[in-house]
Amino acid sequence: TRNKYYCPTINVDKLWTLVSEQTRTHYAKETEKAPVIDVVRAGYYKVLGKGLLPKQAVIVKAKFFSRTAEKKIKDGGGSCVLVA
Repeated sequence: TRNKYYCPTINVDKLWTLVSEQTRTHYAKETEKAPVIDVVRAGYYKVLGKGLLPKQAVIVKAKFFSRTAEKKIKDGGGSCVLVA
């Protein structure tokens, strides 16, 4: 049988570790575009709200978001995208 409760998580403060250093510096200079971080591709399903996120817009794709994670991402100018 399959494990219905398998849900690997990542915290908001660790999101930028999924992006390369080169991408990070590129989007730090450019204010009109935001990087897309797909946490499902990195092996995580849920984004939790522990920690601080830099005040930089970022688009995060995940299967689940906690309320605090969603609030912190949107306060930084980013957006949360639900992925099936």
